[in-house]
Amino acid sequence: MHADATIRSATLGDVPALHGLIQAFAERNFLLSRTTGELYETIRDFLVAENADQLLGCSALHIVNARIAELKSLAVSEDAQGMGLGRRLVAATLDEARAIGLQRVFCLTYQEAFFGRCGFVKVDRSRLPEKVWGECVRCNKFLDCDEVAMWVDLQASK
Repeated sequence: MHADATIRSATLGDVPALHGLIQAFAERNFLLSRTTGELYETIRDFLVAENADQLLGCSALHIVNARIAELKSLAVSEDAQGMGLGRRLVAATLDEARAIGLQRVFCLTYQEAFFGRCGFVKVDRSRLPEKVWGECVRCNKFLDCDEVAMWVDLQASK
């Protein structure tokens, strides 16, 4: 049963399992791939969901500037899907963003309906210039990106 999974800050020991989880979705083009080096460098951005020492899911909060951050690398293992764990990870990530004083959190996703249920609204990617010109421009999908940009206003969603 995964409904009682614990959500906590990721540790360095989680990196191998995080990498495996993210890569499984990246291989199907649902997420961007992350190297183990990237995961070690950004481990403090990640929350993980676990049950009985098994990593079931993850999400990351990547701060862009004093007002906005990106929710990245949201993944829930196949056998733990459909139990609300993704929504719990999003809620915990948004709680963390509120706690540090952010105004908005955005994501680039193929899961528009899911993020809509979590309070995100679709926005034009041009509203995210720091992301597009800071990170997206280095992505191999840059000129042919089909992800949907969405964000949530944290002041409005308290």
